[in-house]
Amino acid sequence: MSAMPTLQDLFDTLPQRGTLRWIGLRPARREPMSVVDEAMLATDSGLVGDRYAGSSGTRQVTLLQYEHVDTIASLLGRPVTAHDLRRNLLVSGINLMALKNRRFSLGEAVLEHTGACHPCSRMERNLGAGGYNAVRGHGGITARVVQGGRIASGDALAMLPVQR
Repeated sequence: MSAMPTLQDLFDTLPQRGTLRWIGLRPARREPMSVVDEAMLATDSGLVGDRYAGSSGTRQVTLLQYEHVDTIASLLGRPVTAHDLRRNLLVSGINLMALKNRRFSLGEAVLEHTGACHPCSRMERNLGAGGYNAVRGHGGITARVVQGGRIASGDALAMLPVQR
């Protein structure tokens, strides 16, 4: 009989791979998102072309689980788009919270989870009354770029092994 896995074994096991479904750049504060099919990630500035590029080492890129867009819409009782949520990357097929404190590959790049991406008061304006609370717990994650490179819609996202 095999031994039961430890909690660390469970944290280290994530066979699912995500798929990058959408890339959005915020060109300026309160400006509409620009949707692109591919983009560059740089270690010194994050997502090239995004207004946050270079402003913070811990929040260079924001990622949202694609499946949560429908959850947020359901909570609000109305359609919601990726544009409304103002995150940079939408990824399907993987639980982004399982990447906590981990590095992961995306296209040619390597990123590192840096925290939860909590909603801001702008969600009330974008989504209407209750928008802020609808996004709570569904806002995705923030990441920093460890290794720059090109990313494109359809690229795989995979958790990398821990360097021990």
